[in-house]
Amino acid sequence: MSSSEKRLSILGHVAELRKRLTRSVIAVSITTILSFIFYHQIFDILTYKSPFVKKIFDFLDYRFQLLTPPDVNLVFIDMTENIGTIMKISLVSGIILAMPYLTYELIMFVSPALTRREKRYVYLVLPWIALMFVAGVVFGYFIMLPPMFKFLLSFGSDIATPQIRIGNYVSIVTRLLLVVGLVFEMPVLLTFLARLGIVQAKWLAGKRRAAIIIAFIISAIITPTIDPINQTIVAAPLIILYEMSIWLAKLVQRQKVTKN
Repeated sequence: MSSSEKRLSILGHVAELRKRLTRSVIAVSITTILSFIFYHQIFDILTYKSPFVKKIFDFLDYRFQLLTPPDVNLVFIDMTENIGTIMKISLVSGIILAMPYLTYELIMFVSPALTRREKRYVYLVLPWIALMFVAGVVFGYFIMLPPMFKFLLSFGSDIATPQIRIGNYVSIVTRLLLVVGLVFEMPVLLTFLARLGIVQAKWLAGKRRAAIIIAFIISAIITPTIDPINQTIVAAPLIILYEMSIWLAKLVQRQKVTKN
């Protein structure tokens, strides 16, 4: 390929990237505006004050104190903190709502470099990516956050009365839910890589000890507490997800051998 052809190819990729990014920004803008319209309902969900969320807790009939919904009274001390937090909630919610379309644009951008078989695998993986992300958010919201808030609000409460800033609360909740949702996609990603032959189940099994250590490191990073209980609550599902990835990789390899 000559230098002029390479230049045209690069310019074509840049133009395609610009088109995909423009569409993605428009999509996020639309979903952010929609989220801003319903920011009050979204905020009620994040603070466990939504009637729908309360009905879910009542339906599950949680009998353990660690699993009761937290009761947090939020305050703001800066004049712009409240509106800034609302805008942040709207933006994060907009990105989450637009995630399927953003994933589609990403796949369309890289699709020319994929073979027909790889494209078929990508389309099969897409629903599972969305499903596992939702599963991670649900786990973080109902299982991880309530005991974490209980520990944070009760520890040292005899010394000072907690008054939580709205910006701090929203930052912690959104960060944890997004990270846990993304981490829950690990089995899908590793299974996809195993399907393409990039990773092997034997290799994943050999990295089990390192994966356990990394799981606790991740839990220590995303969990704003130092107690081992909350860190174990986060690390345990990560380890289970990794073991699930090994099992799925073995299953994929067996299917490939059977077909061959």
